[in-house]
Amino acid sequence: MALNRLTRVNFDPPMIGVCVNKSNASHAAILDTSEFSVNVLSVDMFKVTDYKGLVSAKRVGKSDLFEVFYGELKSAPMISGCPLTIECKGIRTVELPANSFVIAEIMNIYSEDKYLTEGKPDVKKINPFVVTIPDNRFWAIGECLGRAWNAGKTLRMGSQRE
Repeated sequence: MALNRLTRVNFDPPMIGVCVNKSNASHAAILDTSEFSVNVLSVDMFKVTDYKGLVSAKRVGKSDLFEVFYGELKSAPMISGCPLTIECKGIRTVELPANSFVIAEIMNIYSEDKYLTEGKPDVKKINPFVVTIPDNRFWAIGECLGRAWNAGKTLRMGSQRE
């Protein structure tokens, strides 16, 4: 399933939230098993990812588009060759009119050393893409603008308010 709605929802334990359309074939599987994976793909995989989002698994077989592997969770297939994959176990579901918002604990993260810097995922090495709504365009990640919770310190230090 191609998914474009994901957010971090908790730091410790690490959790994410995904929004899954109820008409999607993967929706029932996620609710049934409470297991799924998030695969952060690189820009060279965007066309096949878009194709997966265009066709329904209810009508077209998509399982041969990517080679998959399994980690500890037996109902969460992950994409081989993907720079970063995350095994997730759903802990809560919020039902919305057209979607289910699934909050999940991150159970495992898989990557190769070539995508890491100092043991952490490196966005430039992973070279991911994003989709923007409502213009429905894919974008590669650009240049680093600065460090979070650091770049604004110069503004705070210059003011009298703390």
